[in-house]
Amino acid sequence: MHAITIPEPGGPEALVWAEVPDPVPGEGEVLVDVAAAGVNRADVLQRQGVYPPPPGAAPYAGLECSGRISALGPGVTGWAVGDEVCALLAGGGYAEKVVVPSGQLLPLPEGVDLVTAAALPEVTATVWSNVFMISHLRPGETLLVHGGSSGIGTMAIQLAKAVGARVAVTAGGPEKLAACRELGADVLIDYREQDFVEEVRRATDGAGADVILDIIGAKYLARNLETLATNGRLAIIGLQGGAKAELNLAGLLAKSAAVTATGLRGRSLAQKSAIIAAVQEHVWPLIAGGRVRPIVYRTIPMRDAPEAHRLLESSEHVGKILLTT
Repeated sequence: MHAITIPEPGGPEALVWAEVPDPVPGEGEVLVDVAAAGVNRADVLQRQGVYPPPPGAAPYAGLECSGRISALGPGVTGWAVGDEVCALLAGGGYAEKVVVPSGQLLPLPEGVDLVTAAALPEVTATVWSNVFMISHLRPGETLLVHGGSSGIGTMAIQLAKAVGARVAVTAGGPEKLAACRELGADVLIDYREQDFVEEVRRATDGAGADVILDIIGAKYLARNLETLATNGRLAIIGLQGGAKAELNLAGLLAKSAAVTATGLRGRSLAQKSAIIAAVQEHVWPLIAGGRVRPIVYRTIPMRDAPEAHRLLESSEHVGKILLTT
């Protein structure tokens, strides 16, 4: 088969389409012929050499894909050769074939085509696990989403609105904010021109956000804590603004607030399977019912992965960028 390899870490040009050995499914795994793969910030970090795949994972980038099952490993039940699926991966999506633990497979949601389904596993698993399973966002509460026009952001807006929450977002510029508004965002904050602490306080009559989904990390930590409501929950899922910052524990105690920081890639198979099961139970019916939809900005041939990475790093997109085989 062919895959996007990374002979040496570097810029987008480090991604090389090359012939590699076919993977073989082991116990509890299936082999998927890839139709499309999602492009994520973690893939950029892997390309740069700072986010290697966990032990045992495929060496290629790609944390989600869609495709058709072409072989079953020993012990796999409930799936058949030919089934159309999408999947959460620890790596390997940038390839013509990938091995997937069966617990990380999802059937295609009703009404979603095979290519578009590649936009779903990473964002739905990330948002559902952090905003709902960990932070317990409830109807009537306020969620602040940093990077509202990203793949994660566009899904977080829709899921929060679907359960009856109010949503505030930060994004850069009027076009991206308009896209967030179309998805249901209630409070639109241009982080280039406005202070999100002040805007969220104004919009909530001083109460603050009950849950914050943050992709920035250190740069926003102090301001996020200012923005939190009493009993608020800050979920950190990215470090685009750095990894080290000082935390005011007195402020945290005064608000009885909580800070969590999680990733998906390094979690155990059991944890990932539980998240995927929850996504299928809670999110898939919302997609089938038309209340939530994948947002795809552009599809690009997989052999042109450098172009997809340049586009992702430009931050011009709204929603997901996909690679197609």
